[in-house]
Amino acid sequence: MSVKVSVIIPVYNAEKYVAHCIESLLNQTLKECEFIFINDGSIDDSPKIIERYKNLDSRIRVINQNNQGVSIARNKGLEIATGEYIGFVDSDDYIEKDMYQILYNSVKKSDCDAIISNLKSEMNGKMTITSYPFSYDTKFERDYIERELLPYLFQNDNLNTAVNKLYRRKIINDNQVNFPEKVALGEDGMFNIRFFCIAKTFKYINYSGYHYREVIGSATRNISQKDYFNRALEVYNFVIPEIQGKIDGEKLKQFKSIKLIRNVMSYIHVYFTPTNEVIFYKRYKYVKSMLNNKNVREALRIYKIVNKSSLGRYERMVINLISYKLTLGLYLTVGYSRYRNK
Repeated sequence: MSVKVSVIIPVYNAEKYVAHCIESLLNQTLKECEFIFINDGSIDDSPKIIERYKNLDSRIRVINQNNQGVSIARNKGLEIATGEYIGFVDSDDYIEKDMYQILYNSVKKSDCDAIISNLKSEMNGKMTITSYPFSYDTKFERDYIERELLPYLFQNDNLNTAVNKLYRRKIINDNQVNFPEKVALGEDGMFNIRFFCIAKTFKYINYSGYHYREVIGSATRNISQKDYFNRALEVYNFVIPEIQGKIDGEKLKQFKSIKLIRNVMSYIHVYFTPTNEVIFYKRYKYVKSMLNNKNVREALRIYKIVNKSSLGRYERMVINLISYKLTLGLYLTVGYSRYRNK
């Protein structure tokens, strides 16, 4: 069987959800797939569950390794993938049965290097769909990638994920595109930037087949263990060689500054949301340290110049409080906003 899509699934202690994930893969209407599971040192029953399904379907491939993180796991999958295109799925998520059929048919029809779709997210029983500001069913060429897509990736987090896309494997292999192994958060975004610095074409379709399930303890919610701000600084200071010559240096600094300040505003909301995981004093101190960080001060200056005429009333208030390092004021403002939005 000629493999049309290789799907790479890193797994770490996902016994509660992995069976649902596997079944959604095996039920794909596109049959010419291979499913590469990277067991990243799980200590629960995830490996047993995967092995049980492997015995039922020869399209499942399994690699077992010591716990090394999601980037190394995905890179291991990239090394052995044989499909024409590459897709990624997280082990606690699931996909619609026609997802890879729709993505593959569409990307092949236009002969593109990549295809992007929407993303369904589920949190606390509430479903949202993330879409993007690109025209549907249009084959975008290199100039559009440099003018629109790359700047969007640098300034926004909502397109970072690799799971709602297909990537041409030849582009990945020929250019040694992989996930950065020393970055603990934002690795998807860096992979996408590396890939689209090289890709010549892409397409966006108005389709939502991926179900992202945000669970308690996932990377995006576990503030007791994840130093989000430090990881945002890693991304801010990370040098991506592939971007050289693709975006002007001053523009790149501007894009990264906008993203860092947006992240800071988001983290202020996260850390000032009541929780039993971390005591209030520790969260307050964490926010205060963000406001005093030299990278934040530098990025804030650029952010204010670029966005001074487009900020809404609430955002302008938050930016002013950050500018004057008024941590208590931010706490009160965020609390009031949360009360108003109940």
